[in-house]
Amino acid sequence: MPIDLFIYIVIAVVLVVWLRNTIGSKHGSEIDRSDIIEQLKERQRQNQASSSDTGRVIDLNGLPVETSTTSPKTSIEGLSIEGGADTAREIMDFIQFDPTFEPKDFINGAKEAFPMIVEAFAKGDLQTLKMLLSSGVYTTFEQAIEDRQHKGETLATDVHAVRECKIMGIKKIDRMAYIKLRFLAEETIVIRDQTGTIIHGNPDKLITMNDVWTFGRDVRSKDPTWYLYETSDDVPEELKNPIPDSK
Repeated sequence: MPIDLFIYIVIAVVLVVWLRNTIGSKHGSEIDRSDIIEQLKERQRQNQASSSDTGRVIDLNGLPVETSTTSPKTSIEGLSIEGGADTAREIMDFIQFDPTFEPKDFINGAKEAFPMIVEAFAKGDLQTLKMLLSSGVYTTFEQAIEDRQHKGETLATDVHAVRECKIMGIKKIDRMAYIKLRFLAEETIVIRDQTGTIIHGNPDKLITMNDVWTFGRDVRSKDPTWYLYETSDDVPEELKNPIPDSK
C-alpha cells in the first residue's frame, strides 16, 4: 500500500472517531419514548387515580415510583439545587406537605420530559405537546409552530444530553404547586428557509442551551401529571433559543 494512501486512511479514521466523540450520543430522536407517550395517553384518558393510590406518585416520565419513607432532609442530600438554603427549605416544606414527592425522581422525570418537549416543538408534534404543556404554554408553542410553517421554515433540534437539571424553587399557590428548574443541555439546532438554506444554527456544532422552565400541577387533582407552565431563558446564549418564551 502506498504510504500516502495509508496516511489518508489513518486521518479519515481519526476524523470519524473525533466527530463521534464531539457530537456524542443523542439523548433525543434516537431514543424510543413511544412507551412513555402511550402511558401519558392512557393516564389522561382514564384519569382515575383513586384514594387508594395516594401512596404512589408518577413522575414526569410516566413511571410509577414508590412513596419515600425517608425524611425531607435525607431526600435532598446530594440534590442539585440553585438558591442555597432557601431552595432547600422550600423543597423540604413541600415534601412535608406531600410525602409522596421524591425530588430526585422528579428531576429524572424532568430530564426525560425536556428533550421530548424540545424535539416535539421542532417537529410540530402538537399531540405530544398537548399532553405535556399547560393550556397557556401550549397556545404559545402552537402559535410559534404556525408562524414557522407560514414562513415556510423548518426547525431541526436534537437534544444530545441534558447535562444539568437544578431545582431553583418550589412555590405553592392555593391548590397549585410550581417547581422551577434550570436545564443545561447540549443541542444541535438548525433552521432552514423554504429553499432548504440554513438561516440559523449549525448541524455540526453542539451548543449549550440554558433554559428555565416551571412545571406545575393541581395538588388536589387526581391527575398526577406535572405540566409545563412557563419557559424562559435568563442568560445570554451563543445561539438564540427557538423555544418561545412564555413568561
